[in-house]
Amino acid sequence: MKKKVLSALLCAAMVVSMTACGLKAPEAADTTTSQTTDAAAATDATDSAAATEAGDSTGTEPVGPAVTLVYAEVNPLEGTIVGQTATAFKEKVEELSGGSITIDIQANGVLGAESDVLDTMLGGGGTIDMARISAFALTSYGGEKSSLLSVPFTFVSRDHFWNFATSDLAQEFLLEPHENGTGIRGLFYGEEGFRHFFTVNPIEGMDDLAGMKIRVSNDPIMTGMVEGLGANPTVVAMGELYSALQTGVVDAAEQPIANYQANAFPEVAPNIILDGHTLGAIQVVITDEAWDSLTPEQQDVLTEAGEYASQYNRQISQETEDKILEELKADGVNVIEVDDITPWQDACKDVIEEATKNNKELYQQIVDMQ
Repeated sequence: MKKKVLSALLCAAMVVSMTACGLKAPEAADTTTSQTTDAAAATDATDSAAATEAGDSTGTEPVGPAVTLVYAEVNPLEGTIVGQTATAFKEKVEELSGGSITIDIQANGVLGAESDVLDTMLGGGGTIDMARISAFALTSYGGEKSSLLSVPFTFVSRDHFWNFATSDLAQEFLLEPHENGTGIRGLFYGEEGFRHFFTVNPIEGMDDLAGMKIRVSNDPIMTGMVEGLGANPTVVAMGELYSALQTGVVDAAEQPIANYQANAFPEVAPNIILDGHTLGAIQVVITDEAWDSLTPEQQDVLTEAGEYASQYNRQISQETEDKILEELKADGVNVIEVDDITPWQDACKDVIEEATKNNKELYQQIVDMQ
């Protein structure tokens, strides 16, 4: 009888180990079910104290001492491309590190807007170790190279962006804030889809945006773009945007499609015009303080997990966006197609020239990657 029990336990342990070694990407941001199943299997197969002593339930040996990295995300995990990307990164880090690194994702903007998060990270103290930010968020912190990624109508397609994101030039851009002594470094790039304007009142085309109060973040390129369209840029924090639209503080805003839906903006601004003025280039950054506290092996884990999450982001972005767009149409959102983007490009000529004048050759390298 004892031999039969021992044999069963050994088989169960082998199944758990073999399953955990797979590299399947998560299918959704919510991993509660799979984690609960794994935990139950581990409990059935081994004594819980022995499992704790071994490190984690993946069967991978812990890489370095235990550490928790706090990861800030302004958007919800559910229903957003950036949320799913964060979850993929978290799961891969924890798998590859044998449980020695825990990624504590703080989503829904609970740690503040992107500018607040960056201020906290650059201020030191270690309360926020990592963050997913928009590329243009670094503009106010000396990110001259990163700012080029948010110049209107730079990327003509997703493939164009990924030609950049997988190039040697991308690595140069990621390390810019570290080399400037800012105190952070980029780990990997991703994207959250092209950004579009959405409005409280119905519109038919670009000319209807003139005179509107349009929400922007504190970014000179975005401000210049809105001014070029004849509208009035109004700085509002992301966490306050819903109420600002609801109360008339602003008439319109712009976001990628997935973020537009996930933040319930269609409830207060049910009109979206698909101008695709900017591709939502994102990057995940980590403080130099947190990076330097890791062992070389743990740093390798973050790098490898970042490559994995970047490819996962590329895999899901178009499919997720297409699905959400159909849902928005089915829910009655007024979706306005743009047949000719030329007038939009013409309206943004001044801000494009101003934003690229000090880095013309570098910007041209990006443009030529299409």
